[in-house]
Amino acid sequence: MLGGRGAGKTRAGAEWVQGEVDAGRAGRIALIGETLGDVREVMIDGPSGLRAIARENEKPRYEVTRKRLLWPSGAVAHVFSAGEPESLRGPQFDAAWGDELAKWRYAEAAWDMLQFGLRLGENPRQVMTTTPRPVPVLKRLMADRRTAVTRASTHANRANLADGFFRAVISRYEGTRLGRQELDAELIEDNPDALWSRETIERGRIERAPLALVRVVVGVDPPATGGTKSDECGIVCAALGQDGHAYVLDDRSMGRLSPLAWAKRVAGCYRAHEADRIVAEANMGGDMVGTVMRQEMPEAPIRLVRATRGKRIRAEPVAALYERGLVHHVGGFAKLEDQMCDWVPGGKSPDRLDALVWALTELMLSGEAGEPKMRRL
Repeated sequence: MLGGRGAGKTRAGAEWVQGEVDAGRAGRIALIGETLGDVREVMIDGPSGLRAIARENEKPRYEVTRKRLLWPSGAVAHVFSAGEPESLRGPQFDAAWGDELAKWRYAEAAWDMLQFGLRLGENPRQVMTTTPRPVPVLKRLMADRRTAVTRASTHANRANLADGFFRAVISRYEGTRLGRQELDAELIEDNPDALWSRETIERGRIERAPLALVRVVVGVDPPATGGTKSDECGIVCAALGQDGHAYVLDDRSMGRLSPLAWAKRVAGCYRAHEADRIVAEANMGGDMVGTVMRQEMPEAPIRLVRATRGKRIRAEPVAALYERGLVHHVGGFAKLEDQMCDWVPGGKSPDRLDALVWALTELMLSGEAGEPKMRRL
């Protein structure tokens, strides 16, 4: 089920599961989301989740310690994170609901493990509710004759959405490539004029980075303004391996943050990955960028860089590294990869892409080598 933002995908998925339970066709169900938190907060306890839509006397209860949802009828749903595909190895089911398949970081591995577990009952079935992105697993499913594909646009659920949402979002994105994907549920292929393609990114994707890394860098593209009207703060962590290849480890970019809030987020990324340096663009914020970050992480080596050349000149050498097979994404980064495959030189500067370019430039094009260090398992 392909749906735009706010089109009612979650409600539809929850109703499908409840219908299977009511009909007695599903007794052991898998619920898979991008994270365990997403499953509980959206698919189970959200306003359109399984507990919200159930009749009062048939409302399922959630057992936190065992990560399962129990119906009075005896049906049980087990909760899984797509970020941990191996957790799907072993259990078996007669039905499954996966939410936002196109955002799963380890989509291929999680999908494969789920298929091995759907082996109970006469006709095990599954529903995937997602906003479409042209990722390989989704394209393959849509082309499979055994897959029933439905679509719902954001406009179809207009009566249940806030007026402010339409004023702020619809007016800005309707008719654009991003709007056609996020609002109209169209599967939009890569922009042919973009410097990156999904095929190139997919070719270099891996599930785990090497244990021995030479350097780890966090690239930062700070927003020009702070607060609720700010752009995203691009925060991307990448590492250089002993093999001379780069590994994109994390994307913690987020919008609508105050300077202090995004500095805390950068600090969290720096410490989580035991990074060696932070590289931050200072064109918009000047010395303020360094000052704010040093308040949060006085111990961190911070390099402030200024874009004196056009973005295309900075981005093309990094795109060439991908073409040569020298850059690998460790898992998937949906929003970052959307920007990479849609941005055309001369277009609006995307924040996640900027942060990625700064990090990889530091590591591969102008960085300093160091002694290998072992990553923690």
